[in-house]
Amino acid sequence: MTNNRSTRRGAIPAHCAHPIRSKRLAHVGVCLSLLSLTLSVIGQTPPKPTTQEPEDVVRVYSELVQTDVMVFDKQGRFVNGLKREDFDLRIDGKQRPVEFFERIAAGNGDEDAQISAARGSANSSRSSTGTVSVPLDRGRTIFFYVDDLHLKPSNFLRMRKLLLRYIDNSLGQNDMAAISSPSGSVGFLQQLTDNKTVLRAAVERLSPRGNANTDLERPTMSEYQALMVERRDKDVTDFYVDALMKEFNVPRETAEQMVESRARQILRLAGSTTTNSLAGLEGLVRTTAKLPGRKLIIFLSDGFFLDDENSDSRDRLRKITSAAALNGVVIYSLDARGLVADLQDASTSGTFDPTGRLSRGSSGEIIASQDAMNALASDTGGRALFNTNDLDTGLTTAIKETSVYYLLAWKPDPEIPNDKFRKISVNLVNHPGWTVRVRQGFFNSDAPTRGKKAKNPAATLAENAAPEASEVVLRENFREAFPNREIPVSTNVGYVDVAEKGMMLMVSMQISRDSIQFANDGTGGTGVKGLVDIRGTVYNDHGKAGATFTDRLSITSPSQEALDNSSRELLYSYQVFLPAGLYQVRVGVRDPATGKMGTAYDWVEVPSLTKQQLGLSTIFIGTRSAASSDLQPTGDVASTPAAVLRVDRKVRRNSVLRFILYVYNAQKSPADALPDVGAQIQILRDQQPVVTTPSKRITTEGIPDLNRLPFAGDLSLEGLAPGQYIMQISIVDRLSKTSASQRIKLEIM
Repeated sequence: MTNNRSTRRGAIPAHCAHPIRSKRLAHVGVCLSLLSLTLSVIGQTPPKPTTQEPEDVVRVYSELVQTDVMVFDKQGRFVNGLKREDFDLRIDGKQRPVEFFERIAAGNGDEDAQISAARGSANSSRSSTGTVSVPLDRGRTIFFYVDDLHLKPSNFLRMRKLLLRYIDNSLGQNDMAAISSPSGSVGFLQQLTDNKTVLRAAVERLSPRGNANTDLERPTMSEYQALMVERRDKDVTDFYVDALMKEFNVPRETAEQMVESRARQILRLAGSTTTNSLAGLEGLVRTTAKLPGRKLIIFLSDGFFLDDENSDSRDRLRKITSAAALNGVVIYSLDARGLVADLQDASTSGTFDPTGRLSRGSSGEIIASQDAMNALASDTGGRALFNTNDLDTGLTTAIKETSVYYLLAWKPDPEIPNDKFRKISVNLVNHPGWTVRVRQGFFNSDAPTRGKKAKNPAATLAENAAPEASEVVLRENFREAFPNREIPVSTNVGYVDVAEKGMMLMVSMQISRDSIQFANDGTGGTGVKGLVDIRGTVYNDHGKAGATFTDRLSITSPSQEALDNSSRELLYSYQVFLPAGLYQVRVGVRDPATGKMGTAYDWVEVPSLTKQQLGLSTIFIGTRSAASSDLQPTGDVASTPAAVLRVDRKVRRNSVLRFILYVYNAQKSPADALPDVGAQIQILRDQQPVVTTPSKRITTEGIPDLNRLPFAGDLSLEGLAPGQYIMQISIVDRLSKTSASQRIKLEIM
């Protein structure tokens, strides 16, 4: 198989063993021998970048409808071992048979397959076994929705510390999380990621945006008091009317009109704020549709009020509930105020009311401010965690409680109108004392289909074949919140420091060749040909596009048989120099013959070495098939067989892992002008080390640039079970007594 490539844009580094250059029959590969990588990195010139970029319902599947259920005993522990006959499922009060039943561990690798089985997928061979999933390699998808429009500054600081503690101490090895807010203050960092640097930066961008009290008149009127005025509460209304009559000497009728007008103005502003908060939450719930498995949303707020006259809050709550059911979302509400005695703050505590009328009128304020948050939680199968100052325990409880659930599925009623809201109830047949948490309902309709008018097939094919069509479509796809998985594509983004040039970003892409359509190459023989259009853009942490590359790869083979016997992986690389900072690289591929595409996003933090502090490059890994039981020293790998770069970080358990990283700015001894640097390698699984090598001094023999000290070697993976791992390399500069570490994820198959 050969690969003919246009030279308009993009880059294939010189160190790549690439069929474009070598014309080999082998796959598109990248050599990772120490010698080739070291020499090529130092000598590369980055390609010239192109112009920068300018800045509803539960789906009723044809087979089954599903809902997730959690059951807890009187001590609050999840109840295992239940069977489908233990559940009484009713839709709008009518009992329905449970067609599919299974216990599922959220974040487990089988979760999506189990959910597909419940939907009646023909591709799922999984049966209902009720087996308990092993906790290893489980990862959760957690969104933190911070209602910064309803957070007071003091409570906001408590919430920020809570999030940072979770990120630093509780984010699991395979977890994905996102920080989101209705104000949009998080900006481009409002993305699902496992990168703790990105999550911390997102938390730092949060700030309280709402006004605790927008009323500047005296005596101050709160939103809840305005609601009481609107609802004709005599105590509250008379208090403000009497105050106006006394201060301005106006008739009672005039004072009443002034108070009512003032209340309406406060409620209009508050209603707009509440609408924005709930609209943001609804948007977040709907965007999760592309994500597999169960998603958890932690809703952090000081609470707000349901006001039917000045906002559409109740209607939005129902839409959020239904969208959550469609997309497998559970909401847990945390009151950021903690243990609340009353809602009087500095702006209202000075209001003098010897008659006690305001106190009587505000007696239900705390509960009313929590009504919406409570409804969101209970209606989506979650829980409201109120009136506690131990928010960390509340967060831990939410994550733990939603980690296991039962999946029930039933046949829909085709005769039910599509706009009808269906109520769900699930009870236990023989255990009335246990608690059942289940979604409260959904809309019985499919999500609306938005499509363009069909074009002429010949015209569509011609448009698909044009490289410009791929550039436009992929650029538009880069605006999506989550990657497109139609064509499997992986990316690996790393950096190295190049002498006299600075930090070079190295972007590698891996594409599944099986997703590309091949056809006769038109030469009259048996040869076949496929096309792949590539696009990538580097964004800074504010979402501003920088370097962009595009390319078209032409993959040819003398016959279909030769193509079938070749590698299933295609690799492509791009390099660019960048200043220190936090970046995201978005890459995409498109098959112009079919219009199918795939995208991948990857974050990277490029460090600054200007202060001459100890620093590390990214870890680059590859594999080779030869067996080896020991870690080989740096100097030995240059003479061993070359390794193939693993962009997707998937390695076979019987292979040898080859790695390399560079140590920068190690202090040199005054005696011999040589650094004294030690290195240790650990392989971690579920935060626990399963392999730990002894600390080893990095050799300096034959290294021309001691400011860029390479550390490389081979490590056998024999004996490690398949699963998700982290490789951590820890570096200690014994002269300066400083240390640094770098990590990379691995999947052993």
